[in-house]
Amino acid sequence: MLDLATIFHGLQRQLFPALTDELGELSALDQQFCEVMSLTELGRFTGRYEWCGDGRPPCPRVWLAHAFIAKSVYQFPTTSALIEALHARPTLRRLCGWESAGEVPSEPTFSRAFAAFAADALPQRIHENMVQTHAGSKLVGHVSRDATAIEGRERPVPKAAPAPPRPPAKRGRPKKGEVRPPAPPKRLDLQLTRSLADNLADLPTRCDVGCKRNSKGHQESWIGYKFHADTIDGDIPTSALLTSASTHDSQVAIPLAQLTAQRVTSLYDLMDSAYDAPQIAAFSRQLGHVPIIDPNPRNGDKPPLAPAEALRFHERTASERVNNLLKERYGGNWVRVRGAQKVMCHLMFGLVALTATALFARLC
Repeated sequence: MLDLATIFHGLQRQLFPALTDELGELSALDQQFCEVMSLTELGRFTGRYEWCGDGRPPCPRVWLAHAFIAKSVYQFPTTSALIEALHARPTLRRLCGWESAGEVPSEPTFSRAFAAFAADALPQRIHENMVQTHAGSKLVGHVSRDATAIEGRERPVPKAAPAPPRPPAKRGRPKKGEVRPPAPPKRLDLQLTRSLADNLADLPTRCDVGCKRNSKGHQESWIGYKFHADTIDGDIPTSALLTSASTHDSQVAIPLAQLTAQRVTSLYDLMDSAYDAPQIAAFSRQLGHVPIIDPNPRNGDKPPLAPAEALRFHERTASERVNNLLKERYGGNWVRVRGAQKVMCHLMFGLVALTATALFARLC
């Protein structure tokens, strides 16, 4: 298997000069798109979509997957804008696979292919393979964990009727022979002993209303989802999950840590005060990591981090940079699809492009 440096030098010395001779001068975005595609290994994941049967063969799904990645790289806000660019820009069209403008399929074809990619979690599998291939064999210093708001274009799902409240617990010590019902276990307590699949199945993914306090102390709300991601040194995202907007960051820390531990070997887990819970710190140590969590001030008391921990905690800005890049540069701010499955697919195509670009940036 070729390593990252070999792929990079092969692009610079062989592919780009050959494409320039064939297609003309390549722009910076054209070269970035080629770099991203060189790491996706789409042929491993799109074989199941190949046509075998009677009638007219459909448009090759691998070309449509190229186009959806191009949509993130070239910052096209909608599929119709992508299709217009494929008709008007021969270089982009041929990089995706179509020779003539007449071969570019219609928007409904793009929509059907996107629905199939979302149902199969195609970009998630591409991203997982990319991370394991090019970062999985290396020892990672820091994993920075954070979440960001994703605004949707759909109505929030009404909340289910709340369960009847429990009768208030009696104060004081129980009487002799009195048996009091135990308090129901919290989600964090259950996550400690459950598998990754069970923890993922327990996370809510419906569209609803989320609230948070911004850096200036003002309350903000949005309708949509919340995107949770782990980022390693070099601003390389290693894993991501999507939940309802109202889901607290701490509820996703353990499943995200389980997912990341399957892909890379790391030493430190860096998290802000939203993740300050004993269960999260205990699970991090259970994985053999050192948790560095910004203390959550309780009763006005916020103990400072140790000097060495405070110095390492500065590396957590990598997660904020990745979240901002995803939203400003790779499609996170222009979600036009509905439903958690399709929203995640849209975001993950952008994350695939972001991850490949970050991997190549380490060689420049």
